[in-house]
Amino acid sequence: MEIQCNGIIIKKALMKIIDLYIIRKFLGTFLFMIGAFVLIAIIVDVSENIDDLVKTKASFWQIVSEYYLNFCFYFGTLLSPFIIFLSIIWFTSKLSQQSEMIAMLSGGITYKRIILPYFISATLLVILSLWLSHVVVPRANKRKLDFEITYLKDPITVTERHAHREIAPGTIAYFYSFHPASLSGDNFSLERWEGNTLRYKLMGSSATYLPDTKQWRITNAIIREWPKDSVQRVYERAVIDTILPMDEQDFGLRAEITAAMSFDELSTFIEEQRLGGTGRVAQFELEKYNRTAVPFSIYVLTLIGVSVASRKQRGGIGLHLMLAVIIGFVFVFISRMMAVSSMNLGLSAAWAVWVSNILFTFLGLFLYSKAQK
Repeated sequence: MEIQCNGIIIKKALMKIIDLYIIRKFLGTFLFMIGAFVLIAIIVDVSENIDDLVKTKASFWQIVSEYYLNFCFYFGTLLSPFIIFLSIIWFTSKLSQQSEMIAMLSGGITYKRIILPYFISATLLVILSLWLSHVVVPRANKRKLDFEITYLKDPITVTERHAHREIAPGTIAYFYSFHPASLSGDNFSLERWEGNTLRYKLMGSSATYLPDTKQWRITNAIIREWPKDSVQRVYERAVIDTILPMDEQDFGLRAEITAAMSFDELSTFIEEQRLGGTGRVAQFELEKYNRTAVPFSIYVLTLIGVSVASRKQRGGIGLHLMLAVIIGFVFVFISRMMAVSSMNLGLSAAWAVWVSNILFTFLGLFLYSKAQK
């Protein structure tokens, strides 16, 4: 009985050592790889923006602390699931090629027990990624966006055509196209409705926002009114300067602006955009739901990575890395395909962001069932 107890104690102590060994390998490889990828990304970004950075009035310290420090949070979080996947493939493949996996299995340790420290590490990274995605990265993106607007890029871009916005209850503004550089738009109209009855319509060949006076200048305007107790009235004006409850932000947004919002701010913004009639609600919803779906993909990729790399075979690390790149490419391709379907075909954004995780969970379970045990 004493010998058996000692054997159990020794086995538990051995498993703790193995757990710590795998966790240290997992997290150490991940930190090294994400540091390397972020450094490469910074070098590429510097090479692309070097002219603008040299011309900017920002100091070196501002460039580092306000732009590149926040850039690290943004880029690191963006690529973290794929980098975690590569990290698992890399160090697990090395363990397999050195016969360490075979030694553990031969020593009576079950495969299920071997992958436990992988999922302990993955859980730590999922929690960290959720905190970064929901709290830290939006704040970092806001500071990064403020720097870009101030020193590097135009504040807004617009690609939408036939833009309708409900700027007040029953009041609909329309532009065929809006040009952020000149704060103006073509083929402007403004409608006021009472229930299902149109009472007022203003049409102009163009409308330009005047920041100094907070007014809109409408040219070649035609106004039609339908009073309740009178016949239709029509007016024509060459120029009208008027105050409207809207500004250029209602028709032009930086694509990155939603990435700089907290979860509550983003939810409120989506409801405002939905009421305003913008056609980009699905894009904003994808940003919202991805903040949760992407961190949880770490579990899926962990299961796939361990199952693929734990088998010793010809080709070794090179073959495993090639499989990792192929699986990662297919994962990203399906994610992008579902995102496009959500924006163009009306597929629910909440469903679209989870499809890749669900499909690859089944792949992971299949690979796990075939893994060397």
